Formats: sequence, structure tokens, C-alpha cells
Amino acid sequence: MRASLLQIDVDEAESVDARRQRVASLVRQQTASDLVILPELWTTGAFAYESFGTEAEPLEGPTYEVMAKAASDAGVWLHAGSIPERVTGEAGSGGGLYNTSLVFSPSGDLVATYRKIHRFGFDKGEAVLMGAGCELVTVRLPETTVGLATCYDLRFPELFRGLVDAGAETLVVSAGWPERRRSHWTLLARARAVEDQAYVLACGTAGAHAGVPQAGYSIVVDPWGEVLAEAGAGEEVLVVEFDPARVGVTREQFPALKDRLLGVAAPRR
Repeated sequence: MRASLLQIDVDEAESVDARRQRVASLVRQQTASDLVILPELWTTGAFAYESFGTEAEPLEGPTYEVMAKAASDAGVWLHAGSIPERVTGEAGSGGGLYNTSLVFSPSGDLVATYRKIHRFGFDKGEAVLMGAGCELVTVRLPETTVGLATCYDLRFPELFRGLVDAGAETLVVSAGWPERRRSHWTLLARARAVEDQAYVLACGTAGAHAGVPQAGYSIVVDPWGEVLAEAGAGEEVLVVEFDPARVGVTREQFPALKDRLLGVAAPRR
């Protein structure tokens, strides 16, 4: 299986619409890949809090339209990163805003959405501006079952264990991770792969969001914790070949998941 991780530079001088068109063009170039992954909040920037409200869009808004067409044109499964989603008329926490990921089939159909569960900010920023999701989401591709997570979720292993219990073999993390915690990004991606015996495909952003330098260094880790591919700091398309069958082989040869005693245990075979 071949995946392309599009590590987008979110340049504040580039308009949101121009970036949509540019990223759609990049997606269309990935015709040799099966799966294409975009970062978190690449339309606005994950730390551009003041833009969340002004650039928020309905689920089937401008980004949906452009990305659905790009997925169909390229004939790829597309994790289109996340958008600031606005739900009209919804009150309460987040005021109807969510950090929502979109997944499209090769025919351009929207097959899954995931609202970020763990919001970053410690009582400010995203944590107060957006509502929290409440559902784990997996997507069945022909070659593998993908589990969805977003950025700060990476620090919460119980979310990933829940995705594995739901059948996930490949864990996709869309992120806008800051450069000052880049070492955590790499460490946590490898840890989630090792403990869940799954592939981790983690796609971040380059550039700076509202003055916050981004880590870059998108990474693909195999079920044994080995790094298969890693990007640099700038905008880059990271392409990697991986074998989904290795998940089953790893879990059979080193069946640690069968020895779980706490929480919801994986079924014994």
C-alpha cells in the first residue's frame, strides 16, 4: 500500500481559498498512492484562534467541495485533514464549532467524519472555542482498517486502544504540532505504534500558525515501532510504501494485546 502525507506550509500571506486550490492540486498529483493524508486545520492554522470563527464552514462547505473533487480526480482515499466546522443553531460548549476531519473515498464520497475529542489549550484557545467530539471513528479501506485521531489526541493512549478494539490496524493522526514539542511528537507516534502494534501515519504542518512555529517532521511508523519514513521541517510530500499484512503478523508473533487485563480486552483467538 502506498501513502502520501502532505505536510502543508500554512502561510498567513496566502488566502484560505488560494491554499485550498493549491492543496487540491497537490492531492491530484498523488495518483500513484492509495491513501493521501492532510494535516489538522490547514485552511486556517491550528493556532490561529481568531480565524476559527471567521473561517468556520459547514460540513459540506468549500473545503468539502474542493477536496471531494480532488479525491475523485486522483482516485485516492483522502483524509482531508480537519476544518473548523460550524453547526448552525447549536449552542453550548464551543458555540457550534468543532475541529472536524473529513475522509473521502476514491469516488469523492464523504465516508467518515471525526470531531476531535481532546481539545488543546488548557482553558483557552481551542479548548474553549470548539466543542469536543465524543465518538471513535474507523474507516474500512480495501487493504486495512484506519483509525482517526487529531493532534493532541496523540497524548491519550486510551483513545488509540479504543480504536484498536474497534478493528483499527492503521492509525492516522492529522496534526498542527508546535516545533517546541517536536521531540514529543516523534516519541508519542512511535509509542502508539508499539503499544497498539499498528502502523502510525502522522501528518503535521510546516510554517507558522499565528506566530507559532510548526514542527513538521511528519512520520510513518511500523507496528514494531520502526520509522519507515520521516519528513523534514518544511513543506514536503512524504511518500511511503507499507504492508498492512505486517500488523497481523506482528500481533501473532508477539501477542501482547491478548494479555490485557485492564479495560476492554481484545478478543482472544
